[in-house]
Amino acid sequence: MKKIPMMLQLALILFCIMAIPTAILTWYSGSQIIENSEAAIGESTLAGLNANRKLNENALANLAQDTSRLAATSVFDRIRSFETYDEINSSFNNYSRGKDVTNELLNLNRRVDGVASSYFYLEGSDYVVSTDKSVTKLERYEAMDWVEDALEGQRGISGVWVPRKLDSGENVVSYVYPLNRLSSNTRGIIVVNMKESQIGKYLNATEVGNSSNLLLDADGKVISFNDKSLVLSDGFELPFLRELLDQNISEGYTFRELDGKRMVYAWTRSALSGWWNVSWSSLDEMMADSREMQGNIILLTGAIILLGTLLALFFATWLSRPLRQLVQTIRSKSDLNVAGKNELAFLDMAFKRMQEEEESLFQLLQEREQDTRSLAVHRLLRGEIPPRINEIFPEAYYRVIVVSIDRYRVYVGNTSVETRSYHRYLLNTKFESLFPEQILASSVYHNDGCLVIVLNFAPDEDEAGRGQIQQVLETIRDESLALLEHTVTIGVSDVADVPEMVAERLFEAMELIKQRMINGAGSIMYWEDEEEHSRKYIDFDCSERRILNFLDAGNLDGIFKELQTIRSQISAEENISYDNIMFIYHQLMGATIKHLRENHIGTGRMIVGKGNIYSILAAMDTLEELEEYLHEMFREIVQSLDHSPGETNHGERIVQYLKEHYREEIVFEDMAKEIGISYSYMRKIVYEQTGKSMIDFLNQLRIEKAKELLLDTDLTIKQIAAEVGYYNLQSFNRFFRKYEGMPPSSYKSAKSKGS
Repeated sequence: MKKIPMMLQLALILFCIMAIPTAILTWYSGSQIIENSEAAIGESTLAGLNANRKLNENALANLAQDTSRLAATSVFDRIRSFETYDEINSSFNNYSRGKDVTNELLNLNRRVDGVASSYFYLEGSDYVVSTDKSVTKLERYEAMDWVEDALEGQRGISGVWVPRKLDSGENVVSYVYPLNRLSSNTRGIIVVNMKESQIGKYLNATEVGNSSNLLLDADGKVISFNDKSLVLSDGFELPFLRELLDQNISEGYTFRELDGKRMVYAWTRSALSGWWNVSWSSLDEMMADSREMQGNIILLTGAIILLGTLLALFFATWLSRPLRQLVQTIRSKSDLNVAGKNELAFLDMAFKRMQEEEESLFQLLQEREQDTRSLAVHRLLRGEIPPRINEIFPEAYYRVIVVSIDRYRVYVGNTSVETRSYHRYLLNTKFESLFPEQILASSVYHNDGCLVIVLNFAPDEDEAGRGQIQQVLETIRDESLALLEHTVTIGVSDVADVPEMVAERLFEAMELIKQRMINGAGSIMYWEDEEEHSRKYIDFDCSERRILNFLDAGNLDGIFKELQTIRSQISAEENISYDNIMFIYHQLMGATIKHLRENHIGTGRMIVGKGNIYSILAAMDTLEELEEYLHEMFREIVQSLDHSPGETNHGERIVQYLKEHYREEIVFEDMAKEIGISYSYMRKIVYEQTGKSMIDFLNQLRIEKAKELLLDTDLTIKQIAAEVGYYNLQSFNRFFRKYEGMPPSSYKSAKSKGS
C-alpha cells in the first residue's frame, strides 16, 4: 500500500468509506435508527432515571435545608425549659409558645409537596409538638424507638432519612434531624414525614411507556415502588436486581430476558444518600420501528453505492492535488532519505519527525517550568543539599527569615482551609517580589502559621542591603496585617556562607519567634549571639505562695496583682529566655493544682476539664495573653470554691429525695420548694454534679432499681415497671433501651446466661 500512488489510494478510501452515502445515511437514520437502537434506548432510559433521581434528591434536599434553617431559629428555645406536658399547658403564654412551634412545623410542611406530618421532641421531655396532634403527651403519640436506631452512627449536624410505615399504615420516608450543640442551643429532634406516594411521583416524572420505577436504600430495602405491597421489603429479591447492584457500579444499563421478553434495565446510585434508583421496561416494544426501517435502508444504500463509486474517482483526483504539491515542496527543501514511498508514506515520516522534535522541546520546557526553587528551599531547610544548587542559588550568602502569624489559633478558628491556602499563596508571591533585584528571595510555607523566606545574595550586599531588608520587612508586616487581619512577628537569622548552614539559621529564626512572648506581637527581631552564661534564670516562689494564700482567702484582687507583678518582672529582665517564662507559669499552675488537691478540692471541672492547660499556655503568643488566661482561670476557681459547700449539701438532699420518691410521679417544682431552693437552681446543681438533666438522672435511677428487680425477683416486666414508677410499659421499655442498649427481657436473659 505504501508504494501505490496517493491518488489511487484516496480513490479506494473514498470508495470504501463512501463519504456521500455515509452522510445521506447519517441524515436519514440519525433521528430514526440511533434513537431506536439499543444503546440509545439504554442511554435515554438512564438519562430519564437520573433526571427523576435529581428531582427527588432536590426535593429531599430542600426539605432538609428548610428543616436545618428552622432548627437554627430561636423558636424551639421558647419551649426549651418546659420539660413536662403539664408545664407547657400550665398557662396560656406557655401554650402559645408550643403553638408557635406547631405553626412553624406547619409552614415547613407547606414548603415541599407531599409532607404527611412533622413533629418536634424536646430531649428529656414527656410530650411531642406535632402538626397532626399539636402538643400531646409522648405516650399518646407514635412510638419513637426507631429514632435511636436511625441516628446510630450519625455524625455532624446533618439529619438522616429513614423509610418506614406510620401507625396509620401510610408509607413515608422520615427525615430525622437532631438538635445539638453544633446546630442549636436546644436539645431534641425534628422528624418530617414525606409521603412515599410523593416520592413515587418524582420517580415517575419522566416515565415513558410501561416502565417500572423502584427506589432502594443502601441495604436494598424498598423505599418506593409501583407495587405498594413491596414497599419496605427486600428489593434484592426482585429479578436480576441483586446481580446488577452487587457490581458496585454507580450507574449503568443492561439487557436481560424476563418472561420471554427482552428488557432494558437502568440503575443509578445517589452519591449523597447511597440510595439506588432502578427502572426496567420492554426493549422489544421500543425496537419495533427500527427493524421495520432496516429493509428500506438496504435498498437505499445499494443505490447510493453505485453513485458513490463514480464520485470517488472524481474527488480522489481533485482532493489529492494539493497534497501532491505539498510533498513535492517538502522533498525539494528537506532531506528525509525516504525513497520508494508514495506521498502519504512520505508525509507520515515527515510528520513523525516533527512530532519527535516537538515532544523533546515540550519535555524540556516542562522540566524548566517545575517549581524547582521551592523544592530546593524545602530541602535546604531540612539540611539537605539539592542538586544543581549553584544554578538555583548562585550567590554565596544566605539568610533565613521566618514570618509567623500572631495568635495563630484565633486565625485558624476564623478562616477555612481554602482561605488559609489562598492567603499562603498570596503572601509567598508577594514576599518574593518585595526584595531588591540583587537579593534572590524564595518564600515557602513551613508549618503552624510560619512562612520561611530564604535570601541568597553576594557577600558585598550584606551590609549594603541591611537597611533595604528592614524596609521590606516593615512592608511585609503591614501587608500581612491588611490581608490576614492579624499581626505577624518576624525573625531574621544570622548570615550563612554555605548552604549546609541554612537549616541551622532556620533554627535561629524560629528561636527569635519565641521571643514574641517578651517583645510582643508584631515585632521584627534579628539574631544576636550570646554566651550561655548570660542567660539568666529566675523564679517566683514567693509569688506562688502569696497567690495560694490569696486563693484560700478568695481574694481575687490580690491574685491579679501578683500576676501583674510576675509579668512586670519578666518584662524587666533583659536576658530571660522563653523556656524560663514557660517554666514560671507551668510551675505556678502545677502548684495551684497540687494545692487544691491537697485540700481535697476536686479539680476535674475547674481545671482539668478545660483540656491540657500546659499546651494551652505554650500556644500563647504574649505575656498579656498568658495573664488574661490566668485571670479567667483563677476567677473560675474562686467562684467555684465559694459555691461548692452549699451546692454539695443541696446535691445530697436532692439525691436523697429522689431515692426516696423515685416510685412516685415527682413534680420537680414542688420538690424544689420542699428542699428550699428554686427549680432552675436545682436543675443547675444536678447537671453540674452529675452531668445529666433532672429527668435523665431520675430515669437512670429508676432503671438501676429495675435492673435489681429483674435479677433478684420473679416479678413480670409490667409489675417491675410499675414498681419503679413507670405506669406505661412502652415508656419503661424505651428508657431501658436508651440506658442499657437492649429491652428488659433481653437484659434479664443475658444476665441469667452469664450467671
